[in-house]
Amino acid sequence: MKYVRTTLGYAIAGIFVMSVWGAFAGKYGIAGGWFAGFAIIGSMWFLNHFLGLIDNPGAFVDMALGIGICGTMRDVFMKGTEAAVASMPTLIIVILGGMTGGIVAVMCQKDMAKKEEAKQEA
Repeated sequence: MKYVRTTLGYAIAGIFVMSVWGAFAGKYGIAGGWFAGFAIIGSMWFLNHFLGLIDNPGAFVDMALGIGICGTMRDVFMKGTEAAVASMPTLIIVILGGMTGGIVAVMCQKDMAKKEEAKQEA
């Protein structure tokens, strides 16, 4: 059942982001996009993490993967497989950006741990 709950939580987040965010940004501009970001991601985080709809202890991938899959597959279902091919350059750049962010985060954690260790030795 935990896999069904997790899939449902990711799907709900993806559907709300892909259907509501663009409408807010289109109607209200940048302010609408910011509002949608806070409202959608905040409420989805509350539902998925605080209330525990998703089950991903220690996971390094979070709601963004579900949102990304939902957005990609929505266009594939609506426009056909050429939408998947057209999205590949963007997906590759996003994956490279995520990998770069992860590497930088690990480097920062190691540096912070080294400084904390040096501070405790002194």
